[in-house]
Amino acid sequence: MRLLKILQRLLAALPVALGVAVLAFLFLRFLPGDPVEIMLGDTQVSKQQIAELRHQLNLDQPIGAQLIHFFGQLAHGQLGTSIVKDESVTKLIGNALPATIELTFATVVVALLIALPVGILSAIHQGSWLDRAVLSGALLGISMPSFWFGLLLILFFAVEVHLLPTSGRISSTLLVDRRTGFMLVDTLLAGDPRAFVDAVKHLVLPALTLGVVFAAVLARVVRSSMIEALHRQYVTTARAKGVREAGVIVKHALRNALIPAVTVAGLQIGELLGGNMIVETIFAWPGVGRLVVNSIFARDYVVVQGAVMLYAITYVAVNLLVDVIYTFLNPRIVL
Repeated sequence: MRLLKILQRLLAALPVALGVAVLAFLFLRFLPGDPVEIMLGDTQVSKQQIAELRHQLNLDQPIGAQLIHFFGQLAHGQLGTSIVKDESVTKLIGNALPATIELTFATVVVALLIALPVGILSAIHQGSWLDRAVLSGALLGISMPSFWFGLLLILFFAVEVHLLPTSGRISSTLLVDRRTGFMLVDTLLAGDPRAFVDAVKHLVLPALTLGVVFAAVLARVVRSSMIEALHRQYVTTARAKGVREAGVIVKHALRNALIPAVTVAGLQIGELLGGNMIVETIFAWPGVGRLVVNSIFARDYVVVQGAVMLYAITYVAVNLLVDVIYTFLNPRIVL
């Protein structure tokens, strides 16, 4: 039954993904200015070269014909060809996606390691100095721009103490066979512990930059949800039955308190998987976010169009996953 519901939700999400595809297609074509002239910039080209490029992009056809051609490419799993790099957009995004997924996973680990214990302890000791410190720290983390925090980390850990690298996924002097695209996995498969440690060091700063801000949001949600759960009747009943306090907190209160936290985490993870443009650019992290930024500056709108679709599909998939997790946390919830 649950599998059937999931399939129904996937089918219901299909029109949303198609709608985003149409909007991304139309908006990029209705932007002010001629896309061909923007791509060519100030270079001296003939009218024939302009016409050839316009024909290559199918911009010399009516909007309806362009849209049909676009969906024809989607049906074959293609998002078009990059104007600047003359490569398949699917391949470019596919090459950049493992770096973004790896950074997202590390960010989530950092956020959970901080937010869960801090939020739980703050709720248990509500009104104490610890609770006030957590609230103040969370407010600071939420208010703090990620790019500013990232620069502070670079100044301290890279410039002052020379402990961590500032950019990239691995040192240029280390050669690792890219089998999966995930640097940590590839270094382990290569059996090179030095390369693995180096890859971890490169991952620390961007993961901390995103993870601390993520944790600040999540800790406040966990705290408020735990406070509410700890005052529920089932918690009082569990305590009256002689259940240990640790069991009351983990088994009874936390499980129900995680539902709002999962919602917030899902939204944050969807954003991270879409590619955090600013942080990836600051740390020269070769993920989807940095690919999009470079494509915007290069006026490679075909890549931007593909990335927008990826963002939409990512959010749809993550929201569906969040709904499925709800059913495990609380069996009374149905898809």
